[in-house]
Amino acid sequence: MLALIERNEAGLSDEWLNLLRTASGAGKGIGDVQLQENVRNFIAALRQGLSFDNSSDLSSREWNSMQGFLKDLSRQRAEHGFTPAETATFIFSYKRPLFGRIQKEFGKDPDAFADEVWRVTNLLDRLGLESIEAFRKTREEVIRRQQQELLELSTPVVRLWDNILALPLIGTLDSARTQIVMQNLLEAVISYSAAIAIIDITGVPTVDTLVAQHLLKTVAAARLMGADCIISGIRPQIAQTIIHLGVDLSDVITKATLADAFQLALRKLGYAVASIARSEKA
Repeated sequence: MLALIERNEAGLSDEWLNLLRTASGAGKGIGDVQLQENVRNFIAALRQGLSFDNSSDLSSREWNSMQGFLKDLSRQRAEHGFTPAETATFIFSYKRPLFGRIQKEFGKDPDAFADEVWRVTNLLDRLGLESIEAFRKTREEVIRRQQQELLELSTPVVRLWDNILALPLIGTLDSARTQIVMQNLLEAVISYSAAIAIIDITGVPTVDTLVAQHLLKTVAAARLMGADCIISGIRPQIAQTIIHLGVDLSDVITKATLADAFQLALRKLGYAVASIARSEKA
């Protein structure tokens, strides 16, 4: 197979490129220059693997270059919106030009022809499956990164006033998100030298024992950094749930709304909110 590829490399590459240019999903942001580079890199990695290990054991170190190429190809195509099938088709489409060359060289020898076709089919099928597996892992990495970014964006710390911070929470609190909430809050406490932090749970749909424990951990961590915490957004349903669960929030100041919590925070720091109209009348 290696000798066949080396003898016909230029013609094989040109024919393969033409097939790729007209393949389904070819125009998804992959330019012709990038496509040509992909073809060159694949053939170089294929030649390297075949020159050392003709048994097509893809786990051997001789195929490391091919494994690296497939990961890069899958990541590139995943970012451009290709499907796993379209990514694998890049590999599978190399069969057609190869089969044409095999037929020319071994067409008069049925046994040799069948052997070569089987070798090519077996190897390229395995490489295609490897590209699908690499694509799956790449997508999982992208999803995990996006989830992490969403978690960070969904826990913003807002500076309401001098020494007063607010952390509005929306959605369910789990262990992973609690870590991000705690980290963001503590970093903001240090950055703004905050004395009071308001944790608003108006957007938290339900509060169970686990959520309550996460809130208490966050409050305790903030206290260690020298900031008092007020939990706001305690709706009637949540208050009843907390009572039924037997969660002890007696050491934590709670308020029904963020406005009430903010007003309390101002009083604690010695501030007062006065009406301009009343001041002018006085």
